Amino acid sequence: MHVMLRVKNLDESVKFYSALFDSAPTVSKPDYAKWMLEDPRLNFSIAEKEDTYGIEHLGIQAQTPAELDELRARIARAGGVVRNEGETTCCYANSDKTWVTDAQGVAWEAFHTAAAAKTYYGEKDSACCQKSAAA
Repeated sequence: MHVMLRVKNLDESVKFYSALFDSAPTVSKPDYAKWMLEDPRLNFSIAEKEDTYGIEHLGIQAQTPAELDELRARIARAGGVVRNEGETTCCYANSDKTWVTDAQGVAWEAFHTAAAAKTYYGEKDSACCQKSAAA
């Protein structure tokens, strides 16, 4: 499971979530932090952004490309607004992504991460971490 939050102050939020999870972030950048937790198994990330704050999107992280294909089949059966983003760079990771928005407007991403990236975004305009990720 993946949860992405927009926060007002990254430093304050890192301190809060590090205490809450009793763990330092596994990825720490000037504008982004991520914890890969085992109990509960969770990819929890935060990014300092302007505008609105709180839950930006939810997601399911696949462990393999085959598992991502299975998730894409489930997304197709679930309905909602679907957008296949494909290979992209976002959140300091190179990933393959599909987005779906449910009837309430909640954005979900299904993704498989292949490698870490040096930048938050890649060269192409990614839907990752935009306010209306799947719109």
